[in-house]
Amino acid sequence: MNGVQRYLAPTRLTQALAALAQPGGATVLAGGTDLMPQTHAGRVRPAPLLLNIRRVPGLTGVTRDGDMLVIGALTTIEDLRADDDVRQAAPLLAQACERFASEQIRNAATLGGNLCNASPAGDTLTPLLALDAEVELASLADAGEVRTRRVPIADFFAGPGRTLRSHDELLTAVRVPAAPPGQVARFEKAGTRIGLDISTISVALAARRDADGTLHEVRIALGAVGPVPLRARAAEALLEGRRVDEALATAAAQAAADAATPIDDVRASAWYRSELVRNLTRRTIADVAAS
Repeated sequence: MNGVQRYLAPTRLTQALAALAQPGGATVLAGGTDLMPQTHAGRVRPAPLLLNIRRVPGLTGVTRDGDMLVIGALTTIEDLRADDDVRQAAPLLAQACERFASEQIRNAATLGGNLCNASPAGDTLTPLLALDAEVELASLADAGEVRTRRVPIADFFAGPGRTLRSHDELLTAVRVPAAPPGQVARFEKAGTRIGLDISTISVALAARRDADGTLHEVRIALGAVGPVPLRARAAEALLEGRRVDEALATAAAQAAADAATPIDDVRASAWYRSELVRNLTRRTIADVAAS
């Protein structure tokens, strides 16, 4: 990696945070599945210090904190996919992990890395947005103790490849509200292949459904159709407190397409992405209503 002058693999969180606070900052290495190819392609210019955080304890695994799932930032996508707590309490996230790249990449890629890479097409971003998740960021206070702050996922992304994480902060955990009784959830992505492809678009839907089919607490998140993943709030409002029929699903899907601001790139045109949003959202709503 051209430009790297020092390599550090701390074994304590305070060591990692102290390194981040040094002048010039550091390039953080977790799974490396985004960092390495981007560096080789010249899209990322690493800092003089390469900080490998994989030996820092306490940053892996899934625990419960009341009605919240707390997921360590170094938890791999494969571990999330297979975790019973995630499957039961955050099935939308588990569905996204099923569609994430290949088994080899899932065994290396980390949840924190996927979020900090901040690609609008990142597969875990839309489900976490639909689940009202929040990230936990750690830094060192003046006295040397670790201080943390929490940022809602909805506010975390500032643009393609950019987040609200300060240069001296490390993303340590993601907090996800456990699914309430009656929650229904779907994650869908469009691409040329099921997993081994960057999403052309993605749709994540979560809602609580009554016995008569009425939807409440509707959340619809869209990926790869704007500079950051976004909530289709007008579509959510149309569905809130109502039972879904074909006309309502069509209207909500159109509202979702209207919320998107896609671009032309090598994977798809803006027009095609808009059509995908409309069709995939309508299908996702219909699937949730019929399940």
